Amino acid sequence: QVQLVESGGGLVQAGGSLRLSCAASGRIFGISSMGWYRQAPGKQRDVVAIITSGGNTNFADSVKGRFTISRDNTKNTPYLQMNNLKPEDTAVYYCMIATRGTIYWGQGTQVTVSS
Repeated sequence: QVQLVESGGGLVQAGGSLRLSCAASGRIFGISSMGWYRQAPGKQRDVVAIITSGGNTNFADSVKGRFTISRDNTKNTPYLQMNNLKPEDTAVYYCMIATRGTIYWGQGTQVTVSS
């Protein structure tokens, strides 16, 4: 089973930036989409940004204009560039890679934005 590991989280002041990365322990074939989700304390896990195999992107309304998703075409893993961070962006961020039959999740990386 391929494992995903996120990195790049941390503590940042409001208005700051972070870049999240996702590393895979092995090669995943037949990827249909990849992206990032987040879960704040006491809330459900919600989508942040998705990029499809065709390069189409979708973002949660709350992050549009601030976050950018991209992918490493060699490693087939996603990145999330987060700019102008707000305290409400504080959450655990999860990397996701989906194939037709399987969804892979990372263990999450904490992002904390102080006001």
